[in-house]
Amino acid sequence: MRLRLVALAVLAAAVVPVAAFGAAGSTTKLTTSLTGSAEVPKGAANGHGTATVTITGSKVCWKFTGVTGIGKPTVSHIHKGKAGVAGPVVVPLGAAYKPSGCTKAAAAVAKAIVANPARYYVNIHTAKHPAGAIRGQLKKATASTY
Repeated sequence: MRLRLVALAVLAAAVVPVAAFGAAGSTTKLTTSLTGSAEVPKGAANGHGTATVTITGSKVCWKFTGVTGIGKPTVSHIHKGKAGVAGPVVVPLGAAYKPSGCTKAAAAVAKAIVANPARYYVNIHTAKHPAGAIRGQLKKATASTY
């Protein structure tokens, strides 16, 4: 009996770190359509685009495509806030606007975004729309959005 308990303890000690490492390495892809009408307050009337956000552990990568109708982008962020509500920045997507890149987020923030993406939104700011020109709530990507 004692030998079984020791063997079980050894097995658990080997499995727990592997399971934790595997969870930290999992990747979640999120997507959104960005529009000026979704921004709070209203953004660029003709603005639109798409954003893809990939989160692996605390690494957050983004890619904006088809961004038009907003003028020159200045900066972009992930904010916490449900649809129709302006919220605080939780992940700055670079110091200045870049159409793609990667950054680090606090582990708890990254985990919260993955767990409840609809509680977060991505937006792009411009000089004319400093509160945000276009915005979209995050959602988990489906196979058809890859």
